[in-house]
Amino acid sequence: MLARLKQHLFRWRSDGTAPFRLGQRRIFILPTRAGVLFALALLVMLIGAINYNLALGHALVFLLAGLGLAGMVHTFRNIYGLQISPGRCEPVFAGEIARFPLQLTNDRTTPRVALTLAVEPALTVTAAVNAETSTKTAVLLTANQRGWLPLPRVRLATEFPLGLFNAWSYLQPEMRCLVYPKPAMTPLPLPVATDLTGQQHGEGGQEDFAGFRDRQPADSPRHVAWKASARNIADRPLLIKQFAGGASSELRLHWQDTDAHLDTEQRLSLLTGWVMAADAAGSAYGLSLPGLEVAVASGPAHRLHCLEALALATP
Repeated sequence: MLARLKQHLFRWRSDGTAPFRLGQRRIFILPTRAGVLFALALLVMLIGAINYNLALGHALVFLLAGLGLAGMVHTFRNIYGLQISPGRCEPVFAGEIARFPLQLTNDRTTPRVALTLAVEPALTVTAAVNAETSTKTAVLLTANQRGWLPLPRVRLATEFPLGLFNAWSYLQPEMRCLVYPKPAMTPLPLPVATDLTGQQHGEGGQEDFAGFRDRQPADSPRHVAWKASARNIADRPLLIKQFAGGASSELRLHWQDTDAHLDTEQRLSLLTGWVMAADAAGSAYGLSLPGLEVAVASGPAHRLHCLEALALATP
């Protein structure tokens, strides 16, 4: 019964893209702590005026009470009839703040000020809308996990003009934000060289040996120079062969190249870091996940395609 009542009171009557106008059935209003103290002060003043038969005391009490009631009406009207339109959410990485854009439209001849929107109390946003105009704002929400992040119920509130009353309404537009895995910035794996016919040439694929470097945690064990590492294993970590020149190369980011001892989210974070590093270097790269292959390419569209695949991966 309670769940049905909440659904009836707080549901967003749109398909997630159409604007929504706040009616009186969706607005709630209660006195604030300052409003309660104000009412108590008026009560004490009224008792004193009655006790001492002070006509001016009665006049002052009723004047202040009238001002309080007028403030209540203006608090209610500050959000009544406000039109809200949802926008498009830009993807973010896990751990960042997701922004859910909303457009507030005011068709009245008076401005609406001191509006607050919040899902989390620590991420409250303040907005104002001038007369007969629109303004854009955004609801903020911490993106803790990768995947689709739906927008929970949003509280739109105001205490304008006197701070004696708080009027609020609950909004729940059908909005969601795509959250990419948090990138782990580690060295890229070795590229695979290809000749003009697309054939591969040996480990690493390059023709000219250029030396060794220390192994990084993200390097695959199959790239380790075992013989060179065995000669001075007590003095330094394992070594990785490096090559230069020769055939053209392409970078393939494989799920199998990540450390199998890491959990799924850590392995996806490694791949995300590799995608960002390869894109920053202007390299052509492909992505291989269990059940999904992304062909080798480059550019912003390819980067977004790979990041979306990592965000929605179910290895």
